Amino acid sequence: MNFNCPGQVVIAGTKKGVQAAIKALKKGGAKRALELPVSAPFHSTLMKPAAKKLAKLLDAVKFADARVPVYANVNAKPVQEAETIKKLLVRQAASPVQWEKSVKRMIKEGFDTFVEVGPGTVLSGFMKKINKDVRCYNVEDVASLESTLNEIGK
Repeated sequence: MNFNCPGQVVIAGTKKGVQAAIKALKKGGAKRALELPVSAPFHSTLMKPAAKKLAKLLDAVKFADARVPVYANVNAKPVQEAETIKKLLVRQAASPVQWEKSVKRMIKEGFDTFVEVGPGTVLSGFMKKINKDVRCYNVEDVASLESTLNEIGK
């Protein structure tokens, strides 16, 4: 499950379960309910086997404490301790994404500028629905990196 922004919640489950939920939501008056083309029931308890495999893989990786806080989408809290970050990464595989809570917490703690790294601007769109006053940038190639650096530097 993903709690993305006001008005958008993504559910996860078995194909049959998701289809039943869509039917019930539409019957209940949901403006929009549709099946997303994904390969697995991400961020649900159905991912516990994958989370266990991830834990084993991460055991072999040496993490250092973060220099800046990392906001975990599992609990919408900042963390810097390496072992805690590792544990939260594992939990994240089979837990709901608390994106909206994470963003609101960061804004409450004084953040007003966000950079989305990767193709597209889906997260930036969520950000604007959460708080229209934040500045959002997208970096997906050299040109957008240069543009973002120039804008932030102003």
